[in-house]
Amino acid sequence: MFKKLFLIACLMSSLFAFEKENIQKQMSENIHQVLNILKNTNISKTEKNDKIIKIIDKSFDYNIMSMLVLGRTWKTISSEQRENFSNIFIKRLKESYIDKLELYNDQKIKINDLKENKSRLVLNTILIGKKENYPIDYKFYENRKNNQWYVYDVNILGVSIIQTYRKQFDEYLKEKTIDDLIKYLKEKNLKA
Repeated sequence: MFKKLFLIACLMSSLFAFEKENIQKQMSENIHQVLNILKNTNISKTEKNDKIIKIIDKSFDYNIMSMLVLGRTWKTISSEQRENFSNIFIKRLKESYIDKLELYNDQKIKINDLKENKSRLVLNTILIGKKENYPIDYKFYENRKNNQWYVYDVNILGVSIIQTYRKQFDEYLKEKTIDDLIKYLKEKNLKA
């Protein structure tokens, strides 16, 4: 269920980085555009995936996400390792939800309030299922270079995607090296 909700969460945050005052409106518009892509029976699955990836690429800050999932380890590795890890992790994230595209089956989304939490913003949404509703919170930070807001984490059912990956990677790195982790993720991507 978590993976399915992650997919839907990724699909919802789309199109562009956001201006603060337009986050709710843009999210609502983007949701409908992405859902229309999924419902379009005239394009292939590959075309759908490509279109959705293009949309998602513009709203997620993958570099920040890569840094956050490694926690303190990020500061101890070389620039080359950071770049290698980021490239593999980004691909892993995308592969993870692309695999789940077929799980989407016409759920509805309700967008609630945007809340400020210090220098961050959190947009609460609700995925309305047939039997249950599922809260999905999008966390945004402001890139001060361009004054745009980007998604850096998503909480699904109260569980942070970043925290989940960080915990997995922390456990892995207790016994192995960052190069082992990169190799492991690369192999997972090849099997996807």
